Amino acid sequence: MRILNLSLNGFRNYESFQCEFDPGVNLIVGQNAQGKTNLLEAICYLSRGAAFRTRRESELIRFGADFAELCATVSSYGREQQLRAVMFAGRRPRQLFLSGVKKNSRGDLDGVLNTVLFCPEDLLVLKKGAAERRKLLDDALCQLRPRYAAALEEYRRLLAQKAAILRERAERPEMLELLPDYNERMAQTGAIIVTTRAKYLRQLELRAAAHHAAFSGGSETLTLAYQTVSTVEDPTAPVSEVYQRLKEHQQSHWRAELDSLQCLSGPHRDDFEAALNGLPMKAFASQGQTRTAAISLKLAERDLFEADTGELPVLLLDDVLSELDSGRQDFVLNRIRNGQVFISCCEQDKVTDIGKTIRIENGSLLS
Repeated sequence: MRILNLSLNGFRNYESFQCEFDPGVNLIVGQNAQGKTNLLEAICYLSRGAAFRTRRESELIRFGADFAELCATVSSYGREQQLRAVMFAGRRPRQLFLSGVKKNSRGDLDGVLNTVLFCPEDLLVLKKGAAERRKLLDDALCQLRPRYAAALEEYRRLLAQKAAILRERAERPEMLELLPDYNERMAQTGAIIVTTRAKYLRQLELRAAAHHAAFSGGSETLTLAYQTVSTVEDPTAPVSEVYQRLKEHQQSHWRAELDSLQCLSGPHRDDFEAALNGLPMKAFASQGQTRTAAISLKLAERDLFEADTGELPVLLLDDVLSELDSGRQDFVLNRIRNGQVFISCCEQDKVTDIGKTIRIENGSLLS
């Protein structure tokens, strides 16, 4: 899977941009605030239908422009296809196209361009809050499992509506009659979310542990354990069983939710724990160990995409290597020699001389 070319108009700080890419390593070089990350964000948007630094599409449109247009030719599964996204200033909804045909939703583009993104913030994902670790799982699964993406979208909608009902219970007590229906549907979609995440994490653990063992010279064993509501003893159990356990948890927290005016039950609070040699990383891991484990997770994610789809996803490394010491840089570079890779950095000589160098200055491609 690879991107043959990309053109941008009015996206972020790019007034106009066109470039063809190498099938291997593409090194994006430039000083800070010149548009290197914006270029990776454009690729990510075409892949996932969402930006990785903002949820507001208005922020993706160049200041003063009426719209932003992103176009790419992609090669995957033995065929070339064109991806195009147009975002408009104001309230007009964005438009997505596949080979000239307008699509109704992001889900219609699933599998055309898969990407694995690694940015500096991910180096400490195992030390951060649970939301960051849920996002790590969700970002991958929304590309790999269309059913999961649909369930997650519905669950988030139901969660927002239930939260609104709880907050307004004093002013609109009659709305509480709707809560059983919301709980029922949230348990149904929540069971899909829990089981899919837990099964994916189990596979991720196997591959990440192998990378981390190689990274550490075999001295450390990385394990990952999914954490969900207390009534679910086995999150990888059949969906019907997890659904029943989620219902039990909802019922036991019914009064607490009414008193606190918050949604206290469901996979929106789930997490996973990473441990080295049996010790939780959040409490005991050094910064170096944490970075090594985070790198292993991303390399494992790439492996799983290939195992699941038969093709390596495009790997996006946003200024990550400059954050690593030379030993970790070499380890990563030796592990990504297959497939297409985009690496952004400020200084070329600190990373690699292989592949194609793309120099960016103030949103423009330098010849």
